[in-house]
Amino acid sequence: MFHSSPAPWLAVFPAVAALAAAAQPAPASAPSADEAATRAPAALSYKSALEGYRPFTEEKPIPWKEANETVHRRGGWKAYAEEAAESGPPAAEAPKGHAMPMPPAKKAEKP
Repeated sequence: MFHSSPAPWLAVFPAVAALAAAAQPAPASAPSADEAATRAPAALSYKSALEGYRPFTEEKPIPWKEANETVHRRGGWKAYAEEAAESGPPAAEAPKGHAMPMPPAKKAEKP
């Protein structure tokens, strides 16, 4: 089998890169001070993704008997269900579906 070594290609690569760089057109002229000021890149600003990070703090759980009494005083699970139903999406933001008319009912044939 024929195995070629990458060494010849590695020797040719710098020469090709130099020719490509030399083939680039030179700038027509240096920009004036006014042109340079308008072409200046915008100032970069850095904002850390962790800027508003707050470490986890575990809250002390309340005793289960106290939690059950609180639910009982508020009206039980039905009160929570009614509260959730009342705070549903507004009518303007109700989900939109396709309105498809029902096909006409077939009349039963008489024998």
